[in-house]
Amino acid sequence: MSNSAHIILRNISKYYTEGDQQRLVFKDVDLEIQPGEFVVLLGRSGSGKSSLLNILSGIDEPSSGQVIINDIDLTNLSEQDRTLFRRQNIGFVFQLLNLIPTLTVLENVLLPLELTGKLKKAHHEHVARLLSAVRLTDRINSFPDKLSGGEQQRVAILRALIHKPILLLADEPTGNLDSDTSRQVLNLMTTLVRKEGKTLVLVTHSQEVAQLADRIFVFRKGQLIEQHSKGGSV
Repeated sequence: MSNSAHIILRNISKYYTEGDQQRLVFKDVDLEIQPGEFVVLLGRSGSGKSSLLNILSGIDEPSSGQVIINDIDLTNLSEQDRTLFRRQNIGFVFQLLNLIPTLTVLENVLLPLELTGKLKKAHHEHVARLLSAVRLTDRINSFPDKLSGGEQQRVAILRALIHKPILLLADEPTGNLDSDTSRQVLNLMTTLVRKEGKTLVLVTHSQEVAQLADRIFVFRKGQLIEQHSKGGSV
């Protein structure tokens, strides 16, 4: 498996059944993301951004179409195989973070390695170095409820990257932070991802965040439309 993710979406559609009605989220989305690319998904609440992230990760299935990551068609895998693929190849930074409240900072960061059976003693030293790099050394044995929002987000980012995934997915990763902390967290995440050459797909409603991306896509009326990036207008 490559160090980074090459993603191809072919005719992806998503519908939800609500009572007797079918609600269209998006229809016939075609998208190719190159290895190492940083892509932002913009759109109003409920437009389909988070739904597309869940489909990219294999958490959810499209109603139709194909999701291909490094020549592996996720839509042909069983739920168990998608879970295994996700654990080994994808890092996810959730808006609500999903840190485990009963685990320390160190234990939270190491969790993906434990789930894949790859945890070794050397990883403890590696995490200690990472925590030092993001100024969290004194928090290594703290529990999440003792951390500030920015500290929790830094822990969530390290946890998402610790198993060296080929793809990082981030759902409004700075939505609950003030502007200064948001900028620090974003700089950390993009620096780590760029340094490792990972593919990053990030959902946001922030134009400022979007301008950091290689490409920007906007959900409008069930369609995904590419916009100008790198300082262009959206």
